[in-house]
Amino acid sequence: MAAATFAYADLTDPPGTTLKAAAERSGRYFGAAMGGDRLSDSGFLAIANREFDMMTAVNEMKPDATEPNQGQFDFRAGDAIYNWAVQHGMRVRGHTLAWHAQQPRFWGSLSGSSLRTAMINHINGVMAHYRGKLAAWDVVNEAFAENGSRRSSNLQSTGNDWIEVAFRTARAADPGVKLCYNDYNIENWTYAKTQGVYNMIRDFKARGVPIDCVGLQTHFTGGSSLPGNFEQTLSSFAALGVDVALTEADVTNASTSQYQGLTRACMNVPRCIGITTWGIRDSDSWRGNENPLLFDRNSSPKAAYSSVLNALNAATTMVPGSSTPPSTPGSASPSHSASASPSAPSSSPPVTGQPGCAAAFRMVNSWGGGFQGEVTVTNTGSAPLGGWTAQMTLASGQTLANIWNGINTGTSGTVGVRNASYNGSLAPNASTTFGFLVNASTNTAPGGVSCTGA
Repeated sequence: MAAATFAYADLTDPPGTTLKAAAERSGRYFGAAMGGDRLSDSGFLAIANREFDMMTAVNEMKPDATEPNQGQFDFRAGDAIYNWAVQHGMRVRGHTLAWHAQQPRFWGSLSGSSLRTAMINHINGVMAHYRGKLAAWDVVNEAFAENGSRRSSNLQSTGNDWIEVAFRTARAADPGVKLCYNDYNIENWTYAKTQGVYNMIRDFKARGVPIDCVGLQTHFTGGSSLPGNFEQTLSSFAALGVDVALTEADVTNASTSQYQGLTRACMNVPRCIGITTWGIRDSDSWRGNENPLLFDRNSSPKAAYSSVLNALNAATTMVPGSSTPPSTPGSASPSHSASASPSAPSSSPPVTGQPGCAAAFRMVNSWGGGFQGEVTVTNTGSAPLGGWTAQMTLASGQTLANIWNGINTGTSGTVGVRNASYNGSLAPNASTTFGFLVNASTNTAPGGVSCTGA
């Protein structure tokens, strides 16, 4: 496994020399999309490993791929991409749970309540498999028409509340993952489609429908498709209390000015959490000969790559809740000698806590040289928690490589993790999770897992 690196969000850090390092200075990510055929493409994988810290499957997690027959799920293709990504220090965005296209074939024979039930069962089945593993899910994809009304589809015909039902189902299935709505042609603030999506998000937030982010696909053509009000669009969505992300970025002929402009707009909006390009090299793109990506067909970076890198490094705003370095830069975490006791089995994780808060560790995945873990934080008291802080002790030689749904202090020895901006409030008996990657020669489970609430 290639070693994963961990970077604190700190705008005083030296400029990053890769896309991911430059994005991480302000607490953001820089991601890409890959299909399963790229798992045997050494050129693609080398760039992906070097430049990106978030990955999205192109088709392998879509409804038709994950449920080819009713009630029979197949996650092999999605898992192959997921496993490669996490073993190389990346997080993963899930794409997508409900869409008018690429549906399971049997959905075509269903309608009304039967189709609604099939959608709910699909969301539950897929999210149960990936529970606690992903950074975000595109719960619903492309559900609006250009005039700002709902797109006519078999899902829309089940009732106008189908999107709300999808999000409520998704939240119940995985309380810790970010839930996103994703669409194209919603970058221009004056477009009717943008306003239609905005009004839906505003309604959802007002009524407590669980939604955490809006994905703007950002498929731009050459010339003038980067709207002058793009930053206003991002800020307006963010003002509703959701994160925004550029989820499928590509630009005809890799226009340097447009790539620079879309990156600057994201960097200027604190709740713009990251950018994903839909592929890495022009040969990966769905747009044929338009050559819309940051690397050419020979895997060489284009001028647009430098414009994006410079814009990422020039960021002056940070994502709210981004990690900050320890109070004494360069100070070592408390040392812990290797214990003579055997590794704690993942099947019986330690569970401890203070009154009102309990924390439990689960081993999600492991490989030679590291593992992925998850800690569930539960409010065991009778009053709501306004925030929480967890603690765990990594074994000697283990190093925290990446973390999501939480903000860490320290990367070795005793590590503290506090809630992110969006998952600190817990009602009695409610729980949330944070996930992390550890680089190590042994897969010993963390000890002393505990939490306190506020």
